[in-house]
Amino acid sequence: MDLGELHAIADRARHAQKPIRINCCTSTGCQSANSLEVKKRLEETIDDEGLADRVHVAGVGCMGLCGRGPMVEIEPEGTTYEHVTAEQAPSIIAGLNGGASTAQQTDLDHPFFTRQVKVVREFGGKIDPEKIDDYILAGGYQALYQVLHDMSQAEVIDMLVQSGLRGRGGAGYPTGLKWATVAKARGNRKYVVCNGDEGDPGAFMDRSVLESDPHRVLEGMAIAAYAVGADQGYIYVRGEYPLAIRRLQLAIQRARKLDLLGDHIFDTSFNFRVDIRIGAGAFVCGEETALLASIEGRRGTPRPRPPYPAESGLWGMPTLINNVETFASVMPIIRNGPAWFANIGTATSKGTKVFALTGKVHNTGLIEVSMGMPLSTIVNEMGGGTPDGSPVKAVQTGGPSGGCIPATLFDTPVDYESLAQIGSIMGSGGMVVMDAHTSMVDVARFYMEFCMDESCGKCIPCRAGTVQLYRLLKKISAGDATQADLDWLEQLCAMVKATSLCGLGQSAPNPVLSTLHYFHDEYNALLRKT
Repeated sequence: MDLGELHAIADRARHAQKPIRINCCTSTGCQSANSLEVKKRLEETIDDEGLADRVHVAGVGCMGLCGRGPMVEIEPEGTTYEHVTAEQAPSIIAGLNGGASTAQQTDLDHPFFTRQVKVVREFGGKIDPEKIDDYILAGGYQALYQVLHDMSQAEVIDMLVQSGLRGRGGAGYPTGLKWATVAKARGNRKYVVCNGDEGDPGAFMDRSVLESDPHRVLEGMAIAAYAVGADQGYIYVRGEYPLAIRRLQLAIQRARKLDLLGDHIFDTSFNFRVDIRIGAGAFVCGEETALLASIEGRRGTPRPRPPYPAESGLWGMPTLINNVETFASVMPIIRNGPAWFANIGTATSKGTKVFALTGKVHNTGLIEVSMGMPLSTIVNEMGGGTPDGSPVKAVQTGGPSGGCIPATLFDTPVDYESLAQIGSIMGSGGMVVMDAHTSMVDVARFYMEFCMDESCGKCIPCRAGTVQLYRLLKKISAGDATQADLDWLEQLCAMVKATSLCGLGQSAPNPVLSTLHYFHDEYNALLRKT
């Protein structure tokens, strides 16, 4: 494969295009709402009407407004329909010839769409994730070619450093610095690992990227492998994501067939193989050392750090670990330059972030926004507030590791430092909205029960501490607790946070601590008065 052959594939795909393209979302959310039947009826109607030479129906990835699927978009006119049923499919085809469609049109002028800045999700809902030609036509794998033929390893890393990209898995560690550390580390072999073990309740950002644009992640991993000197990659994906796994497998097969993965990529000496490892649903395997143990075939439990995986990871070799969204950001940075990416976002938090907006909010789904956007814009404007018009009480960011932010602090910009200052974290991108009817004590209890169930049990503070915290929260919710119990709850939170081995236990008290801080009156109201 050379650049000419890559362009030839793009040209063939371009010439095969038809005047009208109907994009039908076939992501997990829309499939659960019967989108595959919608797609089938659209195709049947096109054949029945003799329009097969003019109209093509493409199964595409997530369009974002997941709560209103199945979604269907007509190109090039841009009309989008929501809640489409198979029975409405013929009327959509009739609309192509000036007829009236019975399907409900989506308001694309709504802030949910207009306030988004798409970097990671730029191809989401636009390309068929099962067709590599669609990705190549959109410019895919050209960044990898550029890197292999025009840039040294150090130049690639420097570009990532200049971009200001930080890890999108939660901690926000500078990506370029991590790559540089692995590149300098000594070892007979190096590995690149993509952490797709997305386990936060209400979060589905990584799943959507893997389902909608798998080649973007593979290209990002290949660029990273070249930069750090690795020849083997692993994508660790939750077993609960069968569609993402299937599309990743297909993408790897087709990339190998075109020599975009494997040996002598783009006629160079660079070799890179990618394999998938399927997780069994253990939340703790999102922690990098537990994930590595699982890939090696051992029980997924964390180990003390240092040494960090960058120095001693898989089988004791230097290993680069980034999450799905981080790798998906690499290709556009190479294509557009580091200054382009660095000009998006804030001084310390560059670029965009994908969030799964869920809970008591009118517009649920995936959004990608510039770093630094205020919470009020995301929840009230893009999300549209609560479905019944009741006041928004709080939003929970960062999953079980994050905190609950009250509506009084919704002017806070969404970036790493600002969220940390008010007792929460960015996390992988879950954002759960709570209305005035939500009990914050019950919210804290829910997340603690989750952490208690998901604790690997290796260290006593997490194994026993989360159980005791859950029992105290349950006692408070039942109205059986006293002030002494509440005092003990706060002390125990501090102990678990300070002494647990890994991030699961260290962050498990965060939802409790944030609700104690901002909603202390709800705890007091449930205490026994005697």
